[in-house]
Amino acid sequence: MSPEMTEADIRQIHAGIQEKYAKVAAEGAGCCFKYPTGKEGMRLQGYPAHLIEEFPDEVLADFCGVGNPFSLGQLFPGEAVLDIGCGAGVDTLVAAHLVGPGGRVVGIDVTFAMLERAQAHLARLGWPQVSFQEADAEALPFPDAEFDAIISNGVFNLTTNKAQALAEAHRVLKPGGRLLLADMILVAALPQDRQDQIANWYQ
Repeated sequence: MSPEMTEADIRQIHAGIQEKYAKVAAEGAGCCFKYPTGKEGMRLQGYPAHLIEEFPDEVLADFCGVGNPFSLGQLFPGEAVLDIGCGAGVDTLVAAHLVGPGGRVVGIDVTFAMLERAQAHLARLGWPQVSFQEADAEALPFPDAEFDAIISNGVFNLTTNKAQALAEAHRVLKPGGRLLLADMILVAALPQDRQDQIANWYQ
């Protein structure tokens, strides 16, 4: 939390995130984003065509990532991977495909409606090495040194205490573990009006 942010600001941001992503879960990835989503979004973000073809169209339709975390480093068979802010679970399932049945992938998110979509996609594939749970990036419910790699796609920008979220990611990574993080950055100043700054956090 930044020094000038109040507890009321934090609550508003969390409520806004819940509302937005509940809408995404209900209406689909194309409803709320100004960039390509679904299979076309994955192609434009550089996901390999052979990897995209491994998944049903119903799963790929829910992709709304801002980048391709897998372009930043490899995942290897048998590894344990955490997906922070998994949403509907598309990247979680891509990670599971890469680590194989001998690996383990956990997807976490703060929006229950998105986790329901992720569980539905997992049910289509039936992969036992994948699990989803409700959890916050700023308070990860895992022991130290639990994961070989962490992936995250468009989520850290939503956290209100980025230093804490990064510290938690570092804590649960094994020594030498990798953080494969795709996200957005500001390229212009936020509006001066305080209310607009808070609303911009999750819009």
